Amino acid sequence: MIKVVAAILEKENKILIAKKREGKPLAGLWEFPGGKIEEGETPEESLIRELMEEMNIKVRVNEYVGESIYDYGDGKVISLKGFTAEIIEGDIKLTDHDEYKWVTLEEICNYRIAPADIPLISNI
Repeated sequence: MIKVVAAILEKENKILIAKKREGKPLAGLWEFPGGKIEEGETPEESLIRELMEEMNIKVRVNEYVGESIYDYGDGKVISLKGFTAEIIEGDIKLTDHDEYKWVTLEEICNYRIAPADIPLISNI
């Protein structure tokens, strides 16, 4: 099982979603930003590192939202842990995504969300 984390970043009653870049796994789908937990990292440490690498932002990890386990097939099962977080420094510069948007919970259903991220939406 692949262990990954995702940040639910909130600002002015909106949530940040990002679209995976072409050539990446899940290209074209929207997701909560995050990534794989490296050996020896806590989920919170991983989230801080991943958001610096993928978006050039420093975040404070706040509350645990929940876990989603999803089987993408071909033996690829992921355990996705979601956390609320806030940007404390930096401006978003994308390296792993084509674009990002701040959306309301009502608007999020208008986007093709990565399957593992969908269960986290109901926990927000």
